Amino acid sequence: MPRHLAALSAMALCLATPQWAGATTYTREEAVKIALEKSSDVKTAEEELVSANSQVDAGYGSALPSIDLDATVTRIFGLDDVENSKSLSKAASAMDAGDNEPFAANALAPAMDGLIYGMKSQGYRWQSSVGLTATQILYAQGKVGTGIEIAKVYKHLKEVNLDNTKASVRYDVENAFDQLIYLDSAVTILYESKNMLQENLNFVEQSLKSGLATELDLIRVQLSMDQLNSKINSMEKSRVLARNALLNTMGMEWESEVQFKGDLRDPLQGYSYPDTSMANVKKRRKELVMLEASEEMLVKNISIEEGGYKPTIVLIGGLKYSNNKNHFYQWDAPDWDENINKYIALNLKMNLFNGMKTKEAVVQAKSNLRSTQIKKETAERGFRVQIESCANTLEDANSQIEIAKRQIDLAQKNYDLTNAAYKIGRETQLNLLTAENSLRTAKLDYMSAIVEWNKAYNALLQATGEY
Repeated sequence: MPRHLAALSAMALCLATPQWAGATTYTREEAVKIALEKSSDVKTAEEELVSANSQVDAGYGSALPSIDLDATVTRIFGLDDVENSKSLSKAASAMDAGDNEPFAANALAPAMDGLIYGMKSQGYRWQSSVGLTATQILYAQGKVGTGIEIAKVYKHLKEVNLDNTKASVRYDVENAFDQLIYLDSAVTILYESKNMLQENLNFVEQSLKSGLATELDLIRVQLSMDQLNSKINSMEKSRVLARNALLNTMGMEWESEVQFKGDLRDPLQGYSYPDTSMANVKKRRKELVMLEASEEMLVKNISIEEGGYKPTIVLIGGLKYSNNKNHFYQWDAPDWDENINKYIALNLKMNLFNGMKTKEAVVQAKSNLRSTQIKKETAERGFRVQIESCANTLEDANSQIEIAKRQIDLAQKNYDLTNAAYKIGRETQLNLLTAENSLRTAKLDYMSAIVEWNKAYNALLQATGEY
């Protein structure tokens, strides 16, 4: 390889950034690491995984008994104080005075007084109760177990989604990094071209003084210098925007003096060609794994919806303490046998008709499953097309690098010959400026070809699931 081409290749593959005092410099690996820590996409995917883990725990919780505490205090207006009256007992005692067996006074009247009091006690102004209820689902058409299985599949889906998100962020950072390398190297090429043009300008100025060049020759060089300065200014602005775009992708704020240092893959190093076997691609592509997980969840969801046709059996047990008084501060002491209600119940519930809601829910669940299956089939076909397209792009990128190499070699020879001939008066200045511009363009095209090859290689790795 010619020396000038070797030097250009080294510059294209290694970015040497100016080390300003106090400037922060990031390598490619550091940029990727920061992006994986600070990217909003990654953070969102991590929170979704936290939620998925919680759903698994909640699913197991559904299989455990539910214990509920219920406390109620009621104030009823328009009621008088309830008193335990002995009026019937007193009247019966007066009537039965002197009787040897005062049944009315000793038994019947007190019983009637108690009955009246018991009926009146239902009208206390303050009625309070405290209850503890335990509920255990015994049978729920498999909803509990199937729900746990769905939660586990959903958790796996979110784990894969997190990995896929990280891969996408890494892909975006590396492509942005490569673009920044191109712009930095392009600016370097433009400044080298400016040095060459400055030599030409100095030569024309000396020739003009000696009468070997005309003022028109000087104007041409000066115009070329102005155009080149404009290109440098535009390229430097593009470099600033690219730097800020990379910082944004990394999840960082704009920083004026930040620098990036790294290199590109050298196509001449002979990187292994990605595995394009569809059988292996299907195993590696995370998007397909997520669709398969969604399909599995929807299959289980059909079972849950079909459970609407089956009964639910629940075991319920509870304790309830009630207290009714004329004033809220009056409370009877809890008595296990007197004022604490203890119960256990077995509840069976089965829907007989709900306006075909269950039937339509099953239809919708099956339709959702089929939609996901169609997406999966479409994705598999799309992967084939994507891989073929990326493979063609990589092949074209290889061809463009070879062409760009030849163009630089020819442009360099053309410039050297034209410059030598111009200095002895055998070539025009216009041809020299054209040769210098062609050489600059060829170098930029070669840089661009290397960057495009790296992008194409990354895209094929991503398409085959190896990224």
